[in-house]
Amino acid sequence: MSAKHLLSCHHCMLIHEANTRHCSFCHSTLHKPEPMNLQRSWVFLITALLLYFPANLLPIMITNSLGTQTSSTIAGGVLLLWDHGSYFIASIIFIASILVPIAKFVALFALCLSETFDLRLDAYSKTAIYRMTEYVGRWSMIDVFVVAFLAGFIQMGEIMSIYPGPAALAFAAMVIFTMLAANSINPKQFWDKHDE
Repeated sequence: MSAKHLLSCHHCMLIHEANTRHCSFCHSTLHKPEPMNLQRSWVFLITALLLYFPANLLPIMITNSLGTQTSSTIAGGVLLLWDHGSYFIASIIFIASILVPIAKFVALFALCLSETFDLRLDAYSKTAIYRMTEYVGRWSMIDVFVVAFLAGFIQMGEIMSIYPGPAALAFAAMVIFTMLAANSINPKQFWDKHDE
């Protein structure tokens, strides 16, 4: 039986025939997954890519220390942490805020291009790329959380205060749009095409 004629329960993941209404194990209602909407994926992906530039070029954190205001971008913050000897934290922020978004963009563009132009990338590879995108997506917001934590924790008036910069909003929006782009892709359709 081909994958086209099978449904997976969203709660317990038990496989059923497509004409089944309720899961035989957990009794939840079964429904067919939404078809892949490539236009929506492209719109979300291009929007996220446009937000990537202000997220990396604008200051993500503004620090007031003894009346002196300094601002730093993501890369500037990583370099500052590295110079002060915080190699571990600098590495985590570099990976989560610079490498992970680039990896997500490359993976999502590969999936969207392979579906748009019907490139013969096999279903196994597409599924592996999709799972990698889903896995790394949860670590994308670490930079925004660090800035939010510091902004909430370090408020000592004129001595030292930290505020989120405009890049924090752009970065958070970029992450949300990459998540929406990934959610618009239905990996089951990779296997439907594979069966054909």
